[in-house]
Amino acid sequence: MKALPLSAAPAGEPVAGVITATGDAGMEAGVRDRARAFAEPLLAGEIAASGENLLAHADAVAAVLAGIGGSEAIQAAVYLSYASGQLHRPEEVIGKAFGESFAHLAVETSKLERVQQRSRASRHELPQDSDHAGQQTEFVRKMLLAFSRDLRVVLLRLASRLQTLRYCTAARQPLSPSLLRESHEVFAPLANRLGIWQIKWEMEDLIFRAQEPDTYKLVASLLDEKRVEREAALEQRRAEIEAALRAQGIDAMVSGRPKHISSIVRKMRGKGLDFDQVFDVRALRVLVPTVTDCYAALDWVHQCFTLVPGEFDDYIAKPKINGYQSLHTVVRDAEDRAWEIQIRTVAMHDHAEHGVAAHWAYKEAGTKGYAGVSAGSDYDAKIAVLRQLLAWERDLSGGAPQHGLFDDRIYVLTPEAAIVELPAGATAVDFAYALHTDLGHRCRGARVDGAMVPLNTPLQNGQTVAITAAKEGGPSRDWLNAELGYLASSRAKAKVRAWFNAQHTRETIARGREIVEKLLQREGRTAVSLDHLAGELGFKTPDALFETVGKDELSRRSIEAALRPREPQPEPGAHLLQRKARGGDGARGGVLVVGLDSLLTQPARCCKPAPPDDIAGYVTRGRGVSVHRRDCASFRDLLAREPERVIEVGWSTPATGHAPAYPVDVAVEAVDRQGLLRDISDVFAREKMNVIGVQTQSVKGWAWMTFTVEVGDTRRLAQVLGQVREVSGVRLARRR
Repeated sequence: MKALPLSAAPAGEPVAGVITATGDAGMEAGVRDRARAFAEPLLAGEIAASGENLLAHADAVAAVLAGIGGSEAIQAAVYLSYASGQLHRPEEVIGKAFGESFAHLAVETSKLERVQQRSRASRHELPQDSDHAGQQTEFVRKMLLAFSRDLRVVLLRLASRLQTLRYCTAARQPLSPSLLRESHEVFAPLANRLGIWQIKWEMEDLIFRAQEPDTYKLVASLLDEKRVEREAALEQRRAEIEAALRAQGIDAMVSGRPKHISSIVRKMRGKGLDFDQVFDVRALRVLVPTVTDCYAALDWVHQCFTLVPGEFDDYIAKPKINGYQSLHTVVRDAEDRAWEIQIRTVAMHDHAEHGVAAHWAYKEAGTKGYAGVSAGSDYDAKIAVLRQLLAWERDLSGGAPQHGLFDDRIYVLTPEAAIVELPAGATAVDFAYALHTDLGHRCRGARVDGAMVPLNTPLQNGQTVAITAAKEGGPSRDWLNAELGYLASSRAKAKVRAWFNAQHTRETIARGREIVEKLLQREGRTAVSLDHLAGELGFKTPDALFETVGKDELSRRSIEAALRPREPQPEPGAHLLQRKARGGDGARGGVLVVGLDSLLTQPARCCKPAPPDDIAGYVTRGRGVSVHRRDCASFRDLLAREPERVIEVGWSTPATGHAPAYPVDVAVEAVDRQGLLRDISDVFAREKMNVIGVQTQSVKGWAWMTFTVEVGDTRRLAQVLGQVREVSGVRLARRR
């Protein structure tokens, strides 16, 4: 298996790329002409979105790629990618005629172009400074990265965008704000990162011309005003320097450097300069054979001209991050005119003009690579590009390290062509939740690129997804089953869990409402306001009361007490307890009533206190002191209504030295299954904790259990409950 080349190479030789295919001998030769002949009848009558004839556009894009050293193979891919959009089964047809690698490249490039066209159309009506427009542009960046598994796709899209800008400018056709923004914020920075200056500079000039036509015309007119005089001076200086360097034994070629208006304006604005102060208006480039010759030429220039302080950069010793290498200096001649001079080797110049494409064009350069990257093998060429794409991704993320490049995200479209970012492996259900939580809940089916697919089908980059939703309803529990593969997004999983938790809460409230309403009917108090009853019991709303009752956290006795009329308050000065304190420990049943002795005490059934709970006593009418936990809802109600009946109590140490056992209620909520009660009971038995009562209830797959266990110390109970929570299916285990 061999990889499809970017630049010319004999078929069957290992070359750069990630899509592999076998090829017949001689496949490379003439492949461009064969591809054009294949595409011509399909494209001749078609018009691109810009209004340009599609075949003419493909010819121009192929010429751009040829200009940066692209092989016949990648030029052929241009025609095939545009032709694929006119074919019913492009991968099959192109694969038979040109091979699987060409087919894959053509289809991927065509798919990416269609996605970007539809995305621009969806953003056409958005204000260009809106957050949504900016987010969509960011997604276009990331989508371009995601499609870069085949690195040739990047070059094809760059060349195509440059030709679109050229055509619209020549035809005096206005460029849409979304296309301009995408070109300015995505394609030009990518060309810069890959070091393809030839595309980068022209693209930036065309963008600037469209964005600021008046400023562009002004600077262009300033350049033209003294063009003849400046060109004469430049030619004179060029000839002088070239002759002088050759006299020094340096085989130099000196030429004028093209003027880029966008660069001139950036320098004027960035440094606050007038037009006459911009150094690179008069610029020369010196090409020499070796790095040694570069520094020898620099030494001669600095000896013969006056160096402008702070205007020297050595990008040979310290290359730019995209691999660019050159010596830059600014000097003044005898007439005090500033000249910018760049000095570099021929190989450095080709890399500066063609960027990563030069790694393929010069792949036979062996160890003579540049920027510390050997171009001696296709592997090195591929790594060089990957480095730049990784660096570009860091640029997009503000310098944060990124992991899983190309593999951890995908980008798909809504039917309205808005781009949606999802984790790799995401499904239509993830997509629905990414759009809107309610749409996710009601998702029942999906069309991907017009075809119905199962909801657990993984999506691919560039696909268009349409969701079929029910008018009402909720998610399926199957969606949370990882083995079934319905969800890949943690955000979507959290929303599904939240729905089921809310559903469980609604069922608990309904259960509590039913209990309260039955109690009101039994007491003959159905006319009582539920809001008033909730307030009497310390709840803000009736639903809060119902939820607590539904969880068995509030006893019916407390509700009954709130419904009964208040008894007359005792006369001032009356004493509820007349006994005097005696000297003994006053302990009865393990409870010490502070200041009193031999007083009947009993644990309250609503909260069932046990050591070392913080407790208080309530003096009942005829039944002694009822001992409550201080956090008991019923006790808080008694304290609010009859504070004079509340007394201080505490735990005592029995004379035997052994703490008595107290009954305590434990509430357990779990997914109902066979053997659940046995597994939980085994935990209590293993921990030697006596279970004296069990109540269970099962509703719609959920089990609610109340265990009454005997404990001498609730701290020991907390440890045992931790083990109960580890039982399979248990969602909650706590003391009531």
